[in-house]
Amino acid sequence: MLALTELGQRLRQERESKGLSLEDLQKLTKIQKRYLLGIEEGNYEVMPGKFYVRAFIKQYCEAIGLDTDAIFEEYKSDIPSTQTEDMPQQLSRVRSRKEIPQHTKGVSKAYDYLPTVLVVAGVVVVGIIIWVIAQNIVSDKNKEQANQEAPNSEVQQSNTQEETNETTAKNDNSKSEDEQSAADKKEKAEKEKAAKEKAAKEKAEKEKAEKEKKDSGKQEYKEVQKTGRSATYALSGTDAFNLEVTSTQADTWLDVKNGKGNAFFSSILKKGETKEFDLTKETEARVNIGYSPGVELKVNGKAVDLPFDSSKQVRQVVTIQYQPAEAQ
Repeated sequence: MLALTELGQRLRQERESKGLSLEDLQKLTKIQKRYLLGIEEGNYEVMPGKFYVRAFIKQYCEAIGLDTDAIFEEYKSDIPSTQTEDMPQQLSRVRSRKEIPQHTKGVSKAYDYLPTVLVVAGVVVVGIIIWVIAQNIVSDKNKEQANQEAPNSEVQQSNTQEETNETTAKNDNSKSEDEQSAADKKEKAEKEKAAKEKAAKEKAEKEKAEKEKKDSGKQEYKEVQKTGRSATYALSGTDAFNLEVTSTQADTWLDVKNGKGNAFFSSILKKGETKEFDLTKETEARVNIGYSPGVELKVNGKAVDLPFDSSKQVRQVVTIQYQPAEAQ
């Protein structure tokens, strides 16, 4: 293993203080573990290029909450500066093909097809002229026939038009009344639906508030023991065991398991994110917090303190033993 650089030591210490492994950091940054290890060991030869060294270090710092500009300034002797690297040969070959003058071949082919294009255009123009003349002849015949029939049909057309107008007016009035009636029924149905939903929501919220109030009056959350970074609490006097975990300051590793070791959650809890767990059917829950500053715990909607001072004990493990009220 290579000797750590000052920058590598600083980054590793900061990562470990937050309870993060290289696997955890790989999930946060999407950077392969071997590149993260290369940064800590100062082994930049494993990187794809100098540009990636600086980019990966920047992502590493942001993931563990360090000021990137300050780190680059303080450890600039440990970080290689970026320079223009050699252009990949594949890109060079693509550029050389683009420089081949292709337009001369296209122009030559266009001149070969020019006579054919002119002949086709001439045929099209002649066809259009013939079609226009034929349309004019047909139009003149239709006008002449219409003039002969006009005196006999004007009165009939007038009567028919009046009847049509009356029928249209009646249909429009009937249609308007039907549409208005349908719109009124739809609006009424929507209002009734909204009122029912509101009443159901208010009832559910009221029942929940009454249950929480009832439970909080007799719920007990007592400390059993503390050792190292772990603490055990006993939850009793309630028929519910609901746990909420919120991270308000930074991303943190969160692992929640029952007494049998079955995991409910084992991943990164993002800043500002809240996870809720219904553990009513469990007798024990173990909560492992990788970075406790800014982490808030609630048991059945009631905030409970972390067992240790977050500024002194970054990683904390809280075990909650639960005994339902009906079983007591």
